[in-house]
Amino acid sequence: QVQLVESGGGLVQPGGSLRLSCAASGSILSINAWGWYRQAPGKERELVAIVTTGGNTNYADSVKGRFTMSRDNAKNTVYLQMNSLKPEDTAVYYCNSRVLPPSRIWSNYWGQGTQVTVAS
Repeated sequence: QVQLVESGGGLVQPGGSLRLSCAASGSILSINAWGWYRQAPGKERELVAIVTTGGNTNYADSVKGRFTMSRDNAKNTVYLQMNSLKPEDTAVYYCNSRVLPPSRIWSNYWGQGTQVTVAS
């Protein structure tokens, strides 16, 4: 069984920063992609950033220049550094990972989500 656990959310003032973490644990042979998504109240879940095994990282236009995604392959962990936060960044942030378990069937896994609230 594979589990993703996010942490680092919270309440921050506009212009502030937060760093989210997502750690994968369990029976993992390989991970070839990670993604951060968010869902605001009344809206659909949207992609924030994604990184592949090759190291290519892509960001949603709304966060380019403010958010940075990084990964630590040795720890099966990814991070999302969020700077210059805006009220419209308020959402539940979810981590997603494409994992190869012992079954050798690539599967997508989601974390439970962590709340980020940007308000003064």
